[in-house]
Amino acid sequence: MSTMPVGGVTPAPRADGSADVVLRNARIHTGDPSRPSATALAVRAGRITAVGDDAEVAAHVGPATRVVDALGRRVVPGLNDSHLHVIRGGLNYVLELRWDGVPSLRQALAMLREQAGRTPKGQWIRVVGGWSAEQFAERRMPTPAELNEAAPDTPVFVLHLYQSAILNRAAVHAAGFTRGTPNPRGGQIVRDRDGRPNGVLLAAPSALILYSTLAAAPTLDAADRKVSTRHFLRELNRFGLTSAVDAAGGFQSFPDNYATVIELARDRELSVRIGYHLFPQTAGQELADLTRWVESVRPGDGDEWLRLNGAGENLTWAAADFENFSEPRPELGPYEAEFEKAVRLLLEHGWGFRLHATYDETIQRDLAVFEKLAAEGHFPGGSRWLFDHAETVTPASLERISALGGAISVQNRMSFQGQAFTDRYGPQAAARTPPLMEMLAGGIPLAAGTDATRVSSYNPWVALYWLVTGRTVGDLALYPPDRLVSRERALELYTRGGARITGEDDVKGLLKEGWYADFAVLSHDYFAVPPEDIAHIEAVLTVVGGRIVYAAAEHEGLDEALPPLSPSWSPIARFGGYQASPPPSAGARQADLLAEAVAEGEQHRQWRATRGLAAPQQQPAALDPCFGP
Repeated sequence: MSTMPVGGVTPAPRADGSADVVLRNARIHTGDPSRPSATALAVRAGRITAVGDDAEVAAHVGPATRVVDALGRRVVPGLNDSHLHVIRGGLNYVLELRWDGVPSLRQALAMLREQAGRTPKGQWIRVVGGWSAEQFAERRMPTPAELNEAAPDTPVFVLHLYQSAILNRAAVHAAGFTRGTPNPRGGQIVRDRDGRPNGVLLAAPSALILYSTLAAAPTLDAADRKVSTRHFLRELNRFGLTSAVDAAGGFQSFPDNYATVIELARDRELSVRIGYHLFPQTAGQELADLTRWVESVRPGDGDEWLRLNGAGENLTWAAADFENFSEPRPELGPYEAEFEKAVRLLLEHGWGFRLHATYDETIQRDLAVFEKLAAEGHFPGGSRWLFDHAETVTPASLERISALGGAISVQNRMSFQGQAFTDRYGPQAAARTPPLMEMLAGGIPLAAGTDATRVSSYNPWVALYWLVTGRTVGDLALYPPDRLVSRERALELYTRGGARITGEDDVKGLLKEGWYADFAVLSHDYFAVPPEDIAHIEAVLTVVGGRIVYAAAEHEGLDEALPPLSPSWSPIARFGGYQASPPPSAGARQADLLAEAVAEGEQHRQWRATRGLAAPQQQPAALDPCFGP
């Protein structure tokens, strides 16, 4: 049964082979060079069975086909975030007050004040990533005094990038900080003149103090973790995301913290395809963890919805640098011996891996280990491996990465930390951070992502805006025009680029016959809107494997039902996730539709004129004497 009236398409009985879903009347960007555009596609058993114009695809409509009219909107392949902490983010989503997209500190504090009245005793309010002081009209962070005023009795924890956390008085008490609490290694508890913690924690440069404090907050039970994850995945679907590569991370233990997505996969309730990594959690036990894993599972195990992709983004804790651009680059101690053992173990068992590396100095040390193993024949090999972040990687290191068969996953951390980087290293250095043009010119496999949720926002259009315009969320222009990425290339990095990371670029990232039926119908035309509007794009329809997993605007109600949000006091239940604001040129969609209507009207007039049904168009007489002859 059609979900919307479809003129000119009459379902005809078919013994077999009819489509489950047909999308028509669309402006489809396929990503496929052999057929870059189309107006319709057909889906059967989760895969695309036809791509073409409406008349061609109409033959695939049967009595039970769901026909969806895209109403002339732009359609793109489903987005794929190549570095997203989707598993950890899902476990905590309904507990978080999201400041993603909030335009002013005044509004952010008002949200916090209201949430304090809804949060039961014993629970915390936590603002964890997705925002920067630069996005606020006030251009500053909240103070502990403001948090105390907004929520005098409810613990409040506000994380700001990799730099700091601000706590109110109740959170300082709940976290157990006292005058006698020592500073942890790499972190600082800021104190008043009497030595009492004042509510500010600093990463100096390690963010461990921030994350370990957050870990002291209450967590959800198993049932609510499942609800939370499903709602987080739906929030990602809201922006057209259909796949994500989970980069694991601290405080994400295997298998315990993976149990929720495993259960959802078994119940066929995932709405985002996930390729996940395993990250040793305890310093000193990394080799033991990796040995246990490589002997029990292999990359690729799973299915098209949930599959193991390898190890990382840390293999050994000592080899990880820090990404706090408000602090100097950290000097790492010796780590090569244990790091080499970990890499050798993975390669000998056919495991790929990804490595967190912010600075070129770290990358050079890692490459030296790889080149030593290359002399034994381990590089380049059959295992996929990549560097994550690589903000200050040099051309010389890029050549070495290429020679060793590596890839790179870049994230828009400069969207949120570009001002801090510029303040420390200067605009000239910031203009090449990360060196995207050199990465692309060198032919290194490249993918894009966000590194959400604790720092950057999970909204992929904020990342695409950064790639295309080179601007931060605070509107700082980082890059000159010759270092900006085209819209087509940026989208490719966010679709097929992510599929390259998981070895799925033969089935994912293009809209092509035989490939996964993963696509998004967009609220605004990504290829036509003014650059400043890119960050405001959302999906009105998101389809994964032929399933409608998100529907809004004209298609509202077509998506799958979700369980009610739980707990009922969740900040998400009141405020939602990303705080959408109208595009700067709010009339863009209306203008697009008006222009299309005018064009269609002119075409119709010309058609009538050629048939003698209307007079040829005459130049209208001037009605205003000021414009007369």
